[in-house]
Amino acid sequence: MKAHRHHRRLTALGALGALLLAAACVPGTDGSGAAGPGGGAATAVPDPGKAGKVTLTVWDQQVRGGTNAEIERLNKEFEKKYPNVTIKRVARSFNDLKKTLKLALSGDNPPDVVQANQGYADMVAFARAGMLAPLDSYAGLYSWNTRFPQTLLNLNRVSPDGKRFGTGQLYGISQEGEYIGVYYNKKVLRKAGVEPPKTWQDLTGALPKLKRSGELPVQFGNLDKYPAIHTFGVLQGQAAGSAEPVRETVFGRGGGFDTDATRKAARTLADWAEKGYFPKGANGKGYDDAAKQFADGKGAFLITGTWQLADLRKPMGDDLGFMPPPPAAGQQPVTTGGEGLPWSVTSKSDHPEVAAAYLDFLTNAHASKVMTEEGVLPIVPGKAAKKLDPDTASGQMFTGWEKLNAADGLVPYLDYTTPTFYDTLSADLQGVLSGKLSPDGFAARTQKEYADFRAQQRADGGDEE
Repeated sequence: MKAHRHHRRLTALGALGALLLAAACVPGTDGSGAAGPGGGAATAVPDPGKAGKVTLTVWDQQVRGGTNAEIERLNKEFEKKYPNVTIKRVARSFNDLKKTLKLALSGDNPPDVVQANQGYADMVAFARAGMLAPLDSYAGLYSWNTRFPQTLLNLNRVSPDGKRFGTGQLYGISQEGEYIGVYYNKKVLRKAGVEPPKTWQDLTGALPKLKRSGELPVQFGNLDKYPAIHTFGVLQGQAAGSAEPVRETVFGRGGGFDTDATRKAARTLADWAEKGYFPKGANGKGYDDAAKQFADGKGAFLITGTWQLADLRKPMGDDLGFMPPPPAAGQQPVTTGGEGLPWSVTSKSDHPEVAAAYLDFLTNAHASKVMTEEGVLPIVPGKAAKKLDPDTASGQMFTGWEKLNAADGLVPYLDYTTPTFYDTLSADLQGVLSGKLSPDGFAARTQKEYADFRAQQRADGGDEE
């Protein structure tokens, strides 16, 4: 998701950039004069080859086909470049990592490098507790400040008092660009006499036609709870008509969740479940099971992230298509998206300089090439992306990324909003899908959590611009 030179930054989350850049008002956020791991600023680019024998323990959530493949390749290349370094990798699913990371970081022997989710629940809490090391001095040494736009670096910043994210010191850098899009099975659509949708009206109009033809319109599994957050985010963006209203709310500057867009999105989600556009009992079906069934031809559409592309293109081949959620007629595309989980260095690491060099290696131009080859979307696409066939799913993914950035159509992940918003959203959306929670009730509950947290922020003095 990253256009990497200054003159291109406005194409990457322009309005979000204005918001966050306005908030970035503390010294050191440009990588100058800020402390690094161990409390002192790094003054020279580290050379891992001179570090002696090192075992670097890395916890990540890159468990899917494409992301796992690119990390395995890059890890081997890093070890080959630095034979004195051994990478001890621990790969966990997103949910497992989220559940176990706090305990690991609070122990006496934490990993050296971890992926810690952005937002209040994880990165802010870990930084506030002193579990992660600030990386600002390395950002200057490795030119991360020009490799990535500030709009995205700021998503991995935490204020010095540990009360806000989006400003302050840098605690991680991300490798992947991400967005929630619409996968489609060309064979299933042809069988039902449906063309790939060009507008949102085309997509929603195809659902009853697919149902009547005996096809499952939208493959979906929500046992893992987070898939509904992504699907709801797409619906909310469509209902809002642009990224700005929801994005403002995620960063605490908007009108909240008691809106027509929230209610309409929740109502659409409930309607799709009630009308049988989703599989029956979707709350009890696993995310991976749903993806495998989609690949097997059970379902015309699958609404999920770019991270799933590599796993789907292998079994589906030319039958797989992909696009950002098609916009309503006359509008620009909008969807949930941003960057993947950032890679952070832990404050107790015995090898912070080797860890920083590893982060740089994972995010440089060569890493972008490796990621592209494995079907993963780099934040900063390079020459390899331009060589992709635009008619393939991989080519469509990169084209969609460019269109979304140009249209300023990316909404940050909704769970960034409060420390407990992930739990609230995931539980309440299961209620919406099952019919136990009304769209109005959903909007009221999310609004209450949003308003309560903002009030607490103001009371704590953590809401200053």
